[in-house]
Amino acid sequence: MLDYFYLGLYYALRFLVKISPKCVLKGFLKSLASAFYHLDKKHTNIMRVNLKMCFATLKDDEIERLIKKNYYNFALFGAEFLLNQNTTKEQILSKISFENEELFNSVLSQNRPIIVQTAHYGNWELFSLAMAARYGAVSIIGRALDSGKMNEILSANRTRFDIELIDKKSAVKQALKALNNRRLLGILVDQNTAKNEGLECEFFSHKIMHTHAASVFASKSGAIIIPAFIERDESKDDSFKIVFYEPIDMQVLSQNHSKEGAIRLATQAQSDATAAQISKKPDEYFWMHKKFKCFYKDSYA
Repeated sequence: MLDYFYLGLYYALRFLVKISPKCVLKGFLKSLASAFYHLDKKHTNIMRVNLKMCFATLKDDEIERLIKKNYYNFALFGAEFLLNQNTTKEQILSKISFENEELFNSVLSQNRPIIVQTAHYGNWELFSLAMAARYGAVSIIGRALDSGKMNEILSANRTRFDIELIDKKSAVKQALKALNNRRLLGILVDQNTAKNEGLECEFFSHKIMHTHAASVFASKSGAIIIPAFIERDESKDDSFKIVFYEPIDMQVLSQNHSKEGAIRLATQAQSDATAAQISKKPDEYFWMHKKFKCFYKDSYA
């Protein structure tokens, strides 16, 4: 029954988003964001804790402004997801520019497997579509939604342009097969993990548990990891920019370190790249999860 409630809500919101003039839609989204800021005490507190951990010098009023803007960006993300249904490659790419693309092209020219490491940042659903539209076959690792009906809709949107979904629960074999077939492998690596599922790393000078999945896959397949993130392009309305960071090459790291040491260094490099992107525009990061839960659980009380 709950599935059909979500389905009805989805179609109602999709209709509303599609028929609303842009100025009306933005007003609605701002009101929605404001309501969540005031009513969703649980996630507002999580965001407050995370931001204070990462940006200790920010004043309280600056943090509250960031949280409000973050809620608005997340509302925009939802509206954009609805508007991007059934769009073509050309329509997707018309919204996207690429920064430091020479870094990615250099990796492509080596004809080695490639892992694209990203985070819940900006419009990450649009990110995979843009990468597939630009560079070809993509496989992404993720978790299915709890709602079966909504998962069908999400999967239909995610699998356009030769995008393959790999279930997080049984990813190893499929991920390595995708890399062997020279499909880009996309992994979101920013959320907290259990202590037996990741490595201790540093993030904004605090300890976190970070998944080492990308590092392990790279070690097994000879892949190069390239961090990349999608952010809003403030110079153009409804436009985005994909930013590439320096590649992380496990083969180079392994020359001077043990296998375990190389995996640890590669994982820390991914955490550093994510922190560097967040520092540029912190309002676009998904601050609603307990990033520091493993080592600072009491902070979220």
